[in-house]
Amino acid sequence: MTHGPVAERAEGETKRGPLAGLVIADFTRVLAGPYATMLLADLGATVVKVEGPAGDETRQWMPPARDGEATYHLSVNRGKRAVTLDFADAGDLATAHALAARADVVIENFKPGGLDRFGLGYDAVRETNPGVIYASITGFGPDSALPGYDVLAQALSGLMSVTGSADGGPTKAGVAIVDVVTGLHATVGVLAALRHRDATGEGQRVEVNLLSSALSALVNQSGAFALAGVVPQRLGNDHPSIYPYGPFPTADGSLVIAVGNDGQFARLCGALGLDARAADPRFASAPARSANRGDLRPLLETALQRKPARDWYDVLSSAGVPCAPILDIGEAFAWAGDLGLDPVAEAGSDRMPGVRHPIALSKTPPSYPLAPPAPDADREWLRAFLAD
Repeated sequence: MTHGPVAERAEGETKRGPLAGLVIADFTRVLAGPYATMLLADLGATVVKVEGPAGDETRQWMPPARDGEATYHLSVNRGKRAVTLDFADAGDLATAHALAARADVVIENFKPGGLDRFGLGYDAVRETNPGVIYASITGFGPDSALPGYDVLAQALSGLMSVTGSADGGPTKAGVAIVDVVTGLHATVGVLAALRHRDATGEGQRVEVNLLSSALSALVNQSGAFALAGVVPQRLGNDHPSIYPYGPFPTADGSLVIAVGNDGQFARLCGALGLDARAADPRFASAPARSANRGDLRPLLETALQRKPARDWYDVLSSAGVPCAPILDIGEAFAWAGDLGLDPVAEAGSDRMPGVRHPIALSKTPPSYPLAPPAPDADREWLRAFLAD
């Protein structure tokens, strides 16, 4: 399926936003790289996605699908131009070189050194494009050939070891969260390098990898080891340092309660009819509650059995106790809509829906002039662009 006529894609784009005028050569595939380049495209950059003859793997990752196209691929590739280049073909390789020479930013997630043999590695590109920002995304750093799959990073980073029930096995997160965080880190690195180039005229290389990103994203869990030599363990839905902080059963389902300080705990006790427990030395402070959670939990569960989850949500929210029902993703979209967050954005002339860019900018907001491209949809556009 082609999202709008190719001629319309060639002539109908109006790029605006804080990154308008920047050209990004996108030699990435799957998730971490495409997510980063989509965020940059939403902010106004002209992103040219280069795919090999087989195309990005995620074009085949379905179900689910929309009009025969994988929603996985559509979810991270809006706002981009697309061209199919076979690096074994001299003409196509010359086009790739011309694009890299013209680009402000090159982003790639080939295996370490994978682009060097095509003359598209950092050292070769900066010879013809000294101001280039060249971002490389790898699985485990430039010296590892281990494939950069998210689930491997979740396993090797310790993320799986702290996810899941205490009496169960290690569990991966329900989304490729390491890929997403790495894509965010790549975006931050590119923007930092662009700021440096604005100030000095110097380009540079940006390197991120899944494992380092995962260790950083583990924050207090990885910090516990780095700072105190503590190896965290699985606690299911409990928090290692805060209590109560997680789902609790009510008369008809679970409600998440997130008590982050003593004042919130006192208000929780008041709303549940447990006023005396707020001053109980076993529970009066955060460290005490955490240490004595085995004594506190049955008291909370007994009180919560009196009402259904949605009733308790109203009661506790009114009392100033942070809490939330547990929603599915469809319900989450509806909830965000009710809050006025408008979670769906439509891209391109055919108004392809997708998740709205998470950053709101009052002067230069994100925009969505192009829907995710069909394979090689912009070859003629690129030819004209490079000839300009």
